[in-house]
Amino acid sequence: MMLLIVAAAAAILFTAATVVGAQVYHVVGEDRGWDPSTDVASWSSKRVFSVGDKIWFTYSAGQESLVELRNEEDFTSCDVTNPINMYTDGLDTISLEGEGIRYFASGNSESCKNGLKIPVKIQAKEQNMAQNVGSRAVADGPTLPSDSTNLNGLSYLLVVGLSVCLLGL
Repeated sequence: MMLLIVAAAAAILFTAATVVGAQVYHVVGEDRGWDPSTDVASWSSKRVFSVGDKIWFTYSAGQESLVELRNEEDFTSCDVTNPINMYTDGLDTISLEGEGIRYFASGNSESCKNGLKIPVKIQAKEQNMAQNVGSRAVADGPTLPSDSTNLNGLSYLLVVGLSVCLLGL
């Protein structure tokens, strides 16, 4: 009986931890990704970014790249010649640590000038939680080829499997 209580408590704590303190994963451009045909400005205007969230950029590595620019001036003018960071993998996950504004743009200056760029204003988690109680949704991550792992489902199976093992069922 004690094992059943421990297993149930572990499952409840696990679920609470994934919901209450969950990071939000923002997939830029949703299904279309980081692409010149995507209206990323409209996409980003509907998002609230908090410290600890992650932002995913998906794109065709042969045709696009991603840069993080130093300041608003470089962002506005699409000066991509001296970025803070350059990403070229096609699936880039960036942790949003610290409050402030980060500037992301296409590594191709023409794509940037055509609107493939977003400023990301990062708020304190507490400030964001107070403003948006119940209004945030945790997005699914970008999809990889069919052999990718669904961590939420895997975690659930792990908890159920451990419970079965502990209970000897």
